[in-house]
Amino acid sequence: MLKIKNIETWYDLIRALHGISLEVREGDIVALLGANGAGKTTTLKSVMKLIEDKDQPEKGTIEFLGKRIDRLDTQDIVRMGIGYVPEGREVFPEMTVMENIEMGAFTRKDKKGIKKDIDTFMRRFPILMERKSQEAGYLSGGEQQMLAIARALMGRPKLLMLDEPSLGLSPVLTTEIFNIIKEINKEGTTILLVEQNVNMALKYSHYAYLMENGRIVRADRPEVLREDEDVKEFYLGIKTDVSVKGYQRYRRKVRFR
Repeated sequence: MLKIKNIETWYDLIRALHGISLEVREGDIVALLGANGAGKTTTLKSVMKLIEDKDQPEKGTIEFLGKRIDRLDTQDIVRMGIGYVPEGREVFPEMTVMENIEMGAFTRKDKKGIKKDIDTFMRRFPILMERKSQEAGYLSGGEQQMLAIARALMGRPKLLMLDEPSLGLSPVLTTEIFNIIKEINKEGTTILLVEQNVNMALKYSHYAYLMENGRIVRADRPEVLREDEDVKEFYLGIKTDVSVKGYQRYRRKVRFR
């Protein structure tokens, strides 16, 4: 469904992505994992053309459903079927919950379909129904995350990209959000998920990529990555026999791969 090939993205003179390539198959949940500053958010913004310099990515190609999108405008990318939930939710705080949801359908003209989808999401997220007339800025973090997801789904995306959906949430709310993501995927929406909670992401995804310093350094099925000694030590926080020298060798390997 989505194919990123050898893209390089820059912020002024700083190269944020060093020729990364990844694929998202239709029907999968694909996780993009790594520490802060690894390039995960930049990857999603490159797909959505949300980098301030609209000529980015500078090199490489991005294809969606077999068509190149790396030189399209953001609104055209949304119309093609890609939804995006940004890091930090970014709801419109002074607009009501209902107005936020309606904003998600700005590319659509089918009034009956829009009303039907609003009813569907109000049933899926009953707390939003209760607070539909409340300003979104007064919602809790978990409620705002549900609102951001509902808003993105109003565009009826074929691919939904989520950036750090568990950020700032309690373990209970994190599990609830991930269960919602799993349910959305079962209903036919492909997911590309950026997440720092590696354990949860590997639990719910079908395939995963690990990023370091703007590069993809590992890619495999979650069950394989969970058994990797480096992943256990440096991503899952599970103590292994890896030494400090071993860690330094690993970092050098990552840096120059």
